[in-house]
Amino acid sequence: MDLRKLKTLIDLVSESSISELEITEAEGKVRIVKATAATAVSAPLATMAVPAVAPPAPALAPAAAAAAAPATEPQAKVIKSPMVGTFYRSASPGAKPFADVGTTVKEGDPVCIIEAMKIMNEIEADLGGTISRILCENGQAVEFGQPLFVLE
Repeated sequence: MDLRKLKTLIDLVSESSISELEITEAEGKVRIVKATAATAVSAPLATMAVPAVAPPAPALAPAAAAAAAPATEPQAKVIKSPMVGTFYRSASPGAKPFADVGTTVKEGDPVCIIEAMKIMNEIEADLGGTISRILCENGQAVEFGQPLFVLE
């Protein structure tokens, strides 16, 4: 099992109410147990101890967030990732991206795909506007709540 997939599994367990997850694949078996001091990952013939995932940084208060936003985008709207996974701009490697800079999207329009656990999840815009920036690279791992697009 590759390291990126393992990290995704650890993140999913740490962010959910699940206390234990065990997955068996052709390459081996992985067991993730949520504990207060450390998270243990077991594999055949090897055991690795992974430190507990640090809690996410506290969210800024609305006033602090507004102060931290760049002055050039005072009314910027952001589309955030609804899950942990891998970000893709198009449905397949050779296909046209769902959205580019300058594309106008409305609520419900597909903007990207996030792959999680080998499932391709089409992400729809939760608000409308014109895409002014794309904050992720194709194939980049993304976290829950991570900004993906900035809209005007």
